[in-house]
Amino acid sequence: MLFNSYIFVFLFLPMSLVGYFGLNSIKKYSLAKIFLIGMSFWFYGYFNPSYLVIMCASIGINYFISDIMHKSNNGALRKIILWIGILFNIGILFYFKYHDFFFLNINQAFGTDFTLRHLVLPLGISFFTFQQLSYVIDSYKKDVPKYNFFDYSLFVTFFPQLVAGPIVLHSEIVPQFADKTKKKINADNFAKGLMAFGFGMAKKVLIADSLGRIANWGFDNLAMLNTTSACIVMLSYTLQLYFDFSGYCDTATGIGYMFNIKLPMNFNSPYKAVNILDFWDRWHMTLTRFFKTYVYFPLGGSRKGKFRTYLNVFIVFVVSGIWHGANWTFIVWGMVHGLFSVFTRMFKKYIDKIPKIINWFITFAFVNFAWVIFRAKSLADVEGFYYKIFKEGVGPIPKEMLDAFSLPEVVLLNRLYGDKYPDITLWVLIAFVVLSFFAVVFLKNTNQKIDKFKPTVLGSILTAFLIAYTIVSLSGISTFLYFNF
Repeated sequence: MLFNSYIFVFLFLPMSLVGYFGLNSIKKYSLAKIFLIGMSFWFYGYFNPSYLVIMCASIGINYFISDIMHKSNNGALRKIILWIGILFNIGILFYFKYHDFFFLNINQAFGTDFTLRHLVLPLGISFFTFQQLSYVIDSYKKDVPKYNFFDYSLFVTFFPQLVAGPIVLHSEIVPQFADKTKKKINADNFAKGLMAFGFGMAKKVLIADSLGRIANWGFDNLAMLNTTSACIVMLSYTLQLYFDFSGYCDTATGIGYMFNIKLPMNFNSPYKAVNILDFWDRWHMTLTRFFKTYVYFPLGGSRKGKFRTYLNVFIVFVVSGIWHGANWTFIVWGMVHGLFSVFTRMFKKYIDKIPKIINWFITFAFVNFAWVIFRAKSLADVEGFYYKIFKEGVGPIPKEMLDAFSLPEVVLLNRLYGDKYPDITLWVLIAFVVLSFFAVVFLKNTNQKIDKFKPTVLGSILTAFLIAYTIVSLSGISTFLYFNF
């Protein structure tokens, strides 16, 4: 189920809130958790009920594995069980996400004829698998208290963060659901939640999807691009990805607050970063935390000399690229970020002496060009896109690109003023991109707004307007980009 859908806004969310707090109000605390688990199952299995089989099997097996390690003091046995848990979770990801990619490349390299399964990727499998993998590893370290099965299931399935993060730790979620002070509706938290929900939905529906029209047309029609239009397409995708993913996280954060649950921050204005290390401390923060904790530190972190540190950093980014998808574009994207991160670490004392505005520009430009690799369908398309930017030359924006940006509001403006201002679509497009850029670079992010939140009449009107306008705009429903990962 999508946050940006009528069934979620008008049926699922109200039912979830009423049922959960209603059961808690009569002190049926365990039943309230079971109810929320059931609602989360409905949320996850709405489009494809077969997904539930995979998720339920994953939850059951991971809980069983963790429970064995929790009860056993036999070091050798616990290590064997740990590796079974790791291989099980990585095996699930490999089978559903990388099976065809792996064997396709084997077939191409060695002339073999392995059968491709063309599997449908279950939604959010990377997120709930990593979340459980962290739990399994922490169970081996004895860093996990004894949770019952329902507490564990709710930790995994809590619907706001289920399919696209943030990747939460058990210590961040389970104690909050056990806190009896959080069992009643809190007006202040609910107001914060509505505000974050409104901003998140507006980011996705009104901004990200509009920018996506430009980005999708550009990457689907490389032959029609010139330097001018290619740069606009590249920037549009950079902004689309930010507003789409941060919009999801804002919405998840807002829903969490409605339930009196505080989810960890996942975005902290990453396009304000002054170097690539700063960027990764701000972008998809819970994924960065996961890789630092469960990949970088076990590899030795920075404890084994500079060369090993640089190698470990590079490995982490390659793994991150692989995690994002089964395509060489993601792997190369991870490698490029890894190399730039290593370069930044090597020369950081010199880089820090460069004026911040220059460092910011270099970082933002690098991130833009790297997102081209991330978005393109193939490495050949990456090469073609870069050719359009650097070799094609400046020129007019294609009419087809302007047509792709024909939002209902733009169509209305053209009907009213098109005869007098024939370039109105072009100017609206430019204004839309510029204002979106201004928002991510200069305005406060939603988490900062939550921290400083004070209910006001003007704020309430703005939140109501955003939610209403977003609901009216739901006719063109689209999934969040990170559902694909």
